[in-house]
Amino acid sequence: MIRLIGAELLKIRSTRMWLGMLALSLGFSLMSLAVYVAFAGMEVNGQQGIGPVTDPDTVRALYASSSAGVLFMMILGIMGITGEYRHQTITGTFLLTPRRGRLLVAKLISYFLFGAAFGLATVLVTAVVAVIALAIRGGSANPLDHDVPLILGGAVLAMALYSLVGLGLGALIRNQIAAIIVAVGWVQLVEGIITVALPEVGQWLPAGAVRAVTLTSSAFGGSGTLDTLPAWGGALLLLAYGLAFAAIAMVTTVRRDIT
Repeated sequence: MIRLIGAELLKIRSTRMWLGMLALSLGFSLMSLAVYVAFAGMEVNGQQGIGPVTDPDTVRALYASSSAGVLFMMILGIMGITGEYRHQTITGTFLLTPRRGRLLVAKLISYFLFGAAFGLATVLVTAVVAVIALAIRGGSANPLDHDVPLILGGAVLAMALYSLVGLGLGALIRNQIAAIIVAVGWVQLVEGIITVALPEVGQWLPAGAVRAVTLTSSAFGGSGTLDTLPAWGGALLLLAYGLAFAAIAMVTTVRRDIT
């Protein structure tokens, strides 16, 4: 099993795609952070938008920006399974390791570990920039204040589990382009609409779980609050989504004809 996990990790590192996804994740997270820093304390149409940098909720939101790039880890997970079907390497892979379940477990573990490392890199860069930005703007630059360690840990967990969601979605759809379109449409459009229209439902979606583990309850750029589960509930919900999609990846890949 250790050799299989090592082989899967080597597959991920052997292409430059993960570097592109990491760059996009960092860019997306830093862009979100920059928006919060730029508009912190400003009034919009006479109403308070994002709170000042001295507000604990604003500080938490700044650090929670590190989870903004979860979509790109999800896409990497999608490509990890659909790429095998697209380039027909899946046939050789299963010939070398006929026990498909064992191979899929190795792939799931390797992507979870890589997702955690991916998340850790994103979190560290975002946290360093957040500390500097807060120090410049006069906020608390201590990364141990306002439950920041829990927020950063939640962001790493979200990255790791979103990789499993990507693997499951890719195994279910198999077509790489279609799976990526579904992922982007869901994360960037559908979840946002549901969360705004039905916040009591939105808290149970993956994005709601991420808000819970990163201790954020405000709509981006607004002063209103959204229904949010407790942090432990969000962690369990994220884990449930990850395990559910891992099960989907296991069942669909083991039972389907790959020719």
